Amino acid sequence: MHEHKVAHKLKGSHYERIALIGNPNVGKSVIFGLLTGKYVTVSNYPGTTVEVSHGNIALDSKKYHIVDTPGVNSLIPMSEDERVTRDILLKERPALIVQVADSKNLKRTLLLTLQIAEMGIPMVLDLNMEDEARDRGIIINMQELREILGIEVVTTIAPQRKGFRELRNSILSPSVPKVNVTYGPVVEEYIKMISSQLPEGNISRRSIAVMILSGDESLKEWLAANLSCEVIKEVERLRDECQVKMRGTLSAAINQARLDLAGRIADKVIRHIPAEGGWLFSFFGKVSMHPVWGIPILLLVLFGLYEFVGVFGAGTLVNLFEKTIFGEYINPMATKVVKLLMPIGLVQELLVGEYGLITVALTYAIAIILPITATFFIAFAILEDSGYLPRLAIMSNRVFSIMGLNGKAVLPMVLGLGCGTMAVMTSRILETRRDRVIITFLLALAIPCSAQLGVILGMLSALSFMATIIWAACILIVLFVSGYLASKVVKGERTDFFLEIPPIRRPALMNILIKTAGRVEWYLKEAVPLFILGTFILFLLHKLNLLGVLEKIASPVVVNLLGLPEKTTESFILGFLRRDYGAAGLFTMAEKGLLTHVQSLVSLVTITLFIPCLANFFMIIKEMGMKTAIAMVAIVFPLAFLGGGLLNWILTAFHVTL
Repeated sequence: MHEHKVAHKLKGSHYERIALIGNPNVGKSVIFGLLTGKYVTVSNYPGTTVEVSHGNIALDSKKYHIVDTPGVNSLIPMSEDERVTRDILLKERPALIVQVADSKNLKRTLLLTLQIAEMGIPMVLDLNMEDEARDRGIIINMQELREILGIEVVTTIAPQRKGFRELRNSILSPSVPKVNVTYGPVVEEYIKMISSQLPEGNISRRSIAVMILSGDESLKEWLAANLSCEVIKEVERLRDECQVKMRGTLSAAINQARLDLAGRIADKVIRHIPAEGGWLFSFFGKVSMHPVWGIPILLLVLFGLYEFVGVFGAGTLVNLFEKTIFGEYINPMATKVVKLLMPIGLVQELLVGEYGLITVALTYAIAIILPITATFFIAFAILEDSGYLPRLAIMSNRVFSIMGLNGKAVLPMVLGLGCGTMAVMTSRILETRRDRVIITFLLALAIPCSAQLGVILGMLSALSFMATIIWAACILIVLFVSGYLASKVVKGERTDFFLEIPPIRRPALMNILIKTAGRVEWYLKEAVPLFILGTFILFLLHKLNLLGVLEKIASPVVVNLLGLPEKTTESFILGFLRRDYGAAGLFTMAEKGLLTHVQSLVSLVTITLFIPCLANFFMIIKEMGMKTAIAMVAIVFPLAFLGGGLLNWILTAFHVTL
């Protein structure tokens, strides 16, 4: 609905529309932020769940409305994201296109450039990440590339704002690309025949004819709206006739022609120089992808990541911030100030009480989660800048393929062991909504955060080693079975696993600092408001005495199905409000002897599989939408209790002692 308002407003204004287009993960959203500043709106594209960002910019008395389209690999749609981007061009025709590209992968960039060129829309090419290309020994002859394409080409380094002025200036002088793909005599003949049947539209008739010959099923709606039934039948007849005359598939022939031309242009304008690092980095780069020797390196990296984020970040730094800085200084001072300035008891309780916005929400967001996320962002930036990140994804690809995902899913999973809320946010690195839904569901179901995991391991250490094995086996079985079933149920195409493999290099300190600072700012803006909202809801539940009501409702399931004492209901409720609270409650009961060893193990499996904490739930709503978030909870909640109940029955029936 919001999208329609924006479109309506533009018709009666002097704004010209710019579409930002690019492959996934090329820094397009950073460029969008630099161009538009703070005044940005985000809405779903009509009839879809795909988010599109909008913003305005003024250049030399000209006003532009910029649309940040979803990342695409092709304008022949294979996903909902790609269809939305194609539809923005097909149905709305922007005044110009700014293609944001990865300088390290010019051939992939040009494959998209050639498709845009075919549409006949003025454009500018921005080769972003120019520093990363140079570090990998890739030098691009910009002048020659401009002459071949017939458009303005600029280079940028988005985090440093380098080349930003040149990009702004280039927007004022876009041009229609002069480069053309030739598909061979047979295909060209049928492109002309189909083009003659098509009306003039927002993009060239030739580009629509090529889409039809490529077998683009998503065009049916547009064809039905713009052509008569007789013409549609004639177009389909011509397409089928052309296919008969070809040896292979038409789509493959068209794609290959584009690939060949993109490859020839890339070879002509790229010069390679020796990348930094020498033989040692080169040797490590090769070994890290070896099917055998790469595994110990992978385990060592994951162990180091967990030690830095899970132990140092979630342990040492959290203790420093929570117990010392907030516990001894900030919270006591805030309590005194609030009581002095706010004489009303209810307001005092809201701000600094048991569920206070300062003493709980800010403490949780800043003192507990921020150290974890900051250390993860540092580690992530090091892996990213060193070139190991793609290798990490490659080594874990085989495991994640069981769950219908690819190796990139390992990154949110690892972060989930630090903080599930942030892991949901970083699921954005996955290309399709299908992959993001599956990984978010698995994070909610079976990945304990570091705070919860620490308490769980503490309880397991009091039991036998067999108990730890059973707990881990239960979680892994649920994880893989649920992932496999989710990959069959969640709609969408399975993502092909394509990754450019950069050489290993020494991480640059400035790059790490800039990337970490940007991501921490992102966290503070995105997540902190959710913690405040969640704590406020908890405060209301407490004041309305609804927490006790929830305990009574859940008690029969806890006692009869799981075989646990009624008091453990409180731990499960607290586990939703904050994961480690719930685990800590069980830990306290076990220490007091209120749980047997079997009950301890059953309770640990259940709370690990239990629905995520309130902040995590709000983040899922924000990223996936209310309907999807509720559906996940409706699945995870019964699964947790059924899993715990089944384990309780097996252990009891077979008289297992721990």
